[in-house]
Amino acid sequence: MDQKRRYTAEERAKALAMAEGASLGAVSKVLNIPVTTISGWRSLVRRQGQAASEVQPECEPVKLAPSGAGVGAAQADAQPANAKNAVRVARVYTPSQRAQALEYAAIEGLTAAARKYGISRFALYDWRRRSALEAEGKAEWGMSVRDRDETAALDQCILAEWRAHPGLGPSQVRNQLRRQGKKVSLHTVRVVLEANGYVSPRVRRVAVHDQRYEAVRPNHLWHLDFLHRYVHKQKVYLLLVVDDFSRFIVGAALWDGERVAAVQETFLAAVSRYGKPEKAMSDGGSAFYAWRGVGAFTRLLDELEVDQLIATTPQTNGKLEVLNANVQKELFNQETFLDLGEAQRRLSAWVSFYNFRRTHHALGGLLVPADRYFGRADEVLACVEAGRSPNGVGEPISVGERQLDLFRVTSHRGQVELHLLGTRIVLPPHKGVGPG
Repeated sequence: MDQKRRYTAEERAKALAMAEGASLGAVSKVLNIPVTTISGWRSLVRRQGQAASEVQPECEPVKLAPSGAGVGAAQADAQPANAKNAVRVARVYTPSQRAQALEYAAIEGLTAAARKYGISRFALYDWRRRSALEAEGKAEWGMSVRDRDETAALDQCILAEWRAHPGLGPSQVRNQLRRQGKKVSLHTVRVVLEANGYVSPRVRRVAVHDQRYEAVRPNHLWHLDFLHRYVHKQKVYLLLVVDDFSRFIVGAALWDGERVAAVQETFLAAVSRYGKPEKAMSDGGSAFYAWRGVGAFTRLLDELEVDQLIATTPQTNGKLEVLNANVQKELFNQETFLDLGEAQRRLSAWVSFYNFRRTHHALGGLLVPADRYFGRADEVLACVEAGRSPNGVGEPISVGERQLDLFRVTSHRGQVELHLLGTRIVLPPHKGVGPG
C-alpha cells in the first residue's frame, strides 16, 4: 500500500522560495512535489499570514518570521511522526500576552500585531472591544456587571440549597433550583459545590438486570423494609413504607427490633391515614413472612384483602433499597442525635421534606412524590413551565401561616353556641328566661 509522502521543513521552505520567482509547474518538476501541495502551502501562507500550524494533515506546519514578508524566513518546527492523528488544541493567552499584543496593535496596527505574535485579527478585534468595555466599568473581559451579579446571586442560591440539605448531590441541587424557576447547568452546580468543600462520592455501579416495573396508580403497590442503624451504639431499626407509583412515603417509624408487632402497627397507621393498598411487597424476613405456616403480618393482609408479594432478590424491591440509601446519606450521615426521641423527630421532618419538597429523579427531576400521589403532577408542571412557583399547590399550609380559632361564640336558632378549639359546645337555655 502506498503511503503518503511527508516533507521536511527545509523542502517546504525551498519550494515556497522557488515558487516566488517561477511557475508552480516548473518547481514541481524540479523538486518532484505535486503542484497542488505547493499551491496549498502558498495559499495558506498568504491567506492567514501566520504560522502554518493549521495546514493539512499530510504536511508539517510552517512557522513564519515576524515580518511575514518572505518565504525564505520560514523556520522549521519539529513535528512528530504521528502528527496526522494529532488533535489541535486552542492556544490560551495570559493577560500579559494579551496586553502586549494590544499595545503593539495600537502602535503598528492589528495586521502587524497578528503577523508578529501569530494571533488572528479576529481575536485581536475581540480583545480590543472587551478591553474597552472593561475600561468603562461595563464588563470584565466580556462579562457585563449585570451578568456577573446574576452569576454571584445564582452561586449563593446553589450554596444555600446545598447547605440547607447537605446530603443532596449536584444533580439533586440542580433539580431543586429548576423547580424554583432557576435555570442552571449541572456542571455549574458541581463546580460551585466542589469549590466549597463538596467531594464527589466514588460509586461503582454493577449492572444486574434491566427489568423495570412501576405501579399504575397510587396505593396500587406498597414496599416495606427495615434499615439497621446505630444511635449512640444502640441499634435501631427504621421501617419504611413507600408507594411504588409515586415514591411517596406513607409510613416511617423507628423500632428497637424487627418485630411483627412493629410491622403491623406501622402498616395499620399508614392504612388509617392513606387507605389500604392493593398489594404489599417485602423481603422474606421473619417480621414479614413465615416460611412455615402463616405469619401474623400475612394474616393481617388477608383480613385487609391485600395481596402479599415476597421479593426473592434485593433488585425486585429496588425502589425501597434506593430510599434506604437516600435516608442514610441525607439524614443519618448528616445528623447527630442526642437520643431516640430526637432521632424520631428528625426522621419525621425528613419524611415531610422528602414527600413535599425534594424532587425525585425517577419522576422527571421536577416533581416531588406528593405531586404524583395526590394527582397534581400536570398542574405542578404547568406552574413550573409558566415560571410560577409550584409551592402551595395542593399542599398543607405551613404552621407559621395557619390561623387557629381558639374560642368563638355564635348564635344558631336562638341558641348560644360556643366553639372551643373547633369543637361546638351547645349551651342549654337558661331556666326562667323566655316568654310565659
